[in-house]
Amino acid sequence: MTTMQRTAAPRRRPPRPAKWLSRGAIQILLALIGLVWLTPAAGLFLSSLRTDTANANSGWWQALAAPGQLSFDNYATLLKDSGIVQAFWNTVLISVPTTAAVVVIAALAGYAFAWLDFPGRDWIFLLVVAMLVVPVQIGLLPVAKMFGALGLFGSIPGVVLFHTAYGLPFAIFLLRNFFAEIPKEMLEAARMDGGGEWRIFSQLVLPLGRPAIASLAIFQFLWVWNDMLVALLFADNDSQPLTVALQSQMRQFGSNIGVLAPGAFLSLIVPLIVFFVFQRQFVQGIMAGSVK
Repeated sequence: MTTMQRTAAPRRRPPRPAKWLSRGAIQILLALIGLVWLTPAAGLFLSSLRTDTANANSGWWQALAAPGQLSFDNYATLLKDSGIVQAFWNTVLISVPTTAAVVVIAALAGYAFAWLDFPGRDWIFLLVVAMLVVPVQIGLLPVAKMFGALGLFGSIPGVVLFHTAYGLPFAIFLLRNFFAEIPKEMLEAARMDGGGEWRIFSQLVLPLGRPAIASLAIFQFLWVWNDMLVALLFADNDSQPLTVALQSQMRQFGSNIGVLAPGAFLSLIVPLIVFFVFQRQFVQGIMAGSVK
């Protein structure tokens, strides 16, 4: 047998780690990251269940060894505070309409910029993108003067309008880019079948854009729920959200953990619930543009 006829012996590949080992390591790492991420929330919750004396004398982790010191008395006291309860409902009345308005308007505008031809479409969209670089702080004083002239200053509708206006540029930019990735052939086929623009938008584009819309709704809701700067300027005592109410409690009572801890956890738990309920749609929206 000649040299050319000989076949070289196959090289032995180095042994690969078992799939279960690598998968287990990733799961352990993710569990540790989740534990670290949830530790502040757990500490705040345990602090809200302890008395002021216990919080002043020891750390919240001491409650793990002595769970008998935990009670919901602080929450019962907090819920008797009409100002905190009203601030909580003000936060809901600000966050929910703002999120709904931003999502609806941005979805309509995103579809128009992506698939409708009208004069000046590209220039108008360029103007919308340019508004992304305008800081919120620049518009506070002019908008405050305008709202004062219109009678909206110090009211919930004024806060809602401000958040809606400043949330729309990013929302339109996000949904327009997502809608533009929809295959053109699908829309043309729908038009050939006699579908109008509204029917195409409601029955074709919206279902396909559900992940991006859900992600936008989560981002917008969390942003408005946790905002204090805009509400501190545009809301009065009757329309202030929970963040401003807690800030005033801190200024009035100093380090009163018995009031601040349950109030802060009440403000924290709602965004956590929203995130965990819609986490599947959130992940789909984040990954939607990465794979075509």
